Amino acid sequence: MMEQINRRTFLHRTVSAGLAISTSSILPTLLNAENKMSSLAVVRNGSPAEMVRKAVEALGGMAQFVKKGQTVLLKPNIGWDRLPEQAANTNPEAVAEVVKMCLEAGAKRVRVLDRTCNEPRRCYARSGIEAAAKSAGAEVRHIVDARFKDVAIPDGELIKSWPFYRDVMDSDVFINIPIVKDHAISGATLGFKNIMGVIGGDRGSIHNKFATKIVDINMPYRPALTILDGYRVLMRNGPTGGNLADVAEKKIVIAGVDMVAADTYALQLLNVNPRQAEYLSIAEKRGMGTTDLSQVKMIEINLQG
Repeated sequence: MMEQINRRTFLHRTVSAGLAISTSSILPTLLNAENKMSSLAVVRNGSPAEMVRKAVEALGGMAQFVKKGQTVLLKPNIGWDRLPEQAANTNPEAVAEVVKMCLEAGAKRVRVLDRTCNEPRRCYARSGIEAAAKSAGAEVRHIVDARFKDVAIPDGELIKSWPFYRDVMDSDVFINIPIVKDHAISGATLGFKNIMGVIGGDRGSIHNKFATKIVDINMPYRPALTILDGYRVLMRNGPTGGNLADVAEKKIVIAGVDMVAADTYALQLLNVNPRQAEYLSIAEKRGMGTTDLSQVKMIEINLQG
């Protein structure tokens, strides 16, 4: 079980742990400047839409990630038949704002989808994401089993191939928009675990030797940008939740290219020690990012400050 810590201990250990990253190893094709890789934007105390926009602007704006005429796939968490207040799915206002920014940057098409755990139509409707994303101009799609295709993962340790959804490989830009929440098996659901919504196969088997397998399946398609929704955080009884007493209103958004750094920072919202999140150290050793936040340019914005 992951060790719980306070904020001061988290920061001390995070700064002192980990290795510096070689930015060239994970820099998305769309980005050429190394400082984009090493920056993490953290915005607090605004509405979900305000914080998402400010976070992306702090990284240079959506035009840094999405070019005119490109197709974009957005992957929020829509897995559960829950209302936004229950914090089991990504905030619909946050998703809609990302759609708007992609279209403003000139995207030809923005698609939103997830392989849900509960009944898909209810998840899409009750989460509020379907209506919000469509209103913002996105195509909202349900998963069709025939659109999964096996993808080789030659550098995977335990997983050498796995079926991925075709929309991931067909899109020019992949943007990851998970919610920050507790998970009874893995300890937390953040950027890395959100990839499970675009894979087929027996997803439950990934929880056996989870730390290695979750890194394996994140290797073929790495998001150009990860935006972590911490407006409401499910602190206990995740991933499904349901009890409002388990939800804390944190009012925070974390955005960056380095998903290892983003997940490392986000764990403090759950009072979890990142050194106990084995998947992060595995991902770091594979050159996918850094857990050492002293190597990251932190851009912190308080909208009430």
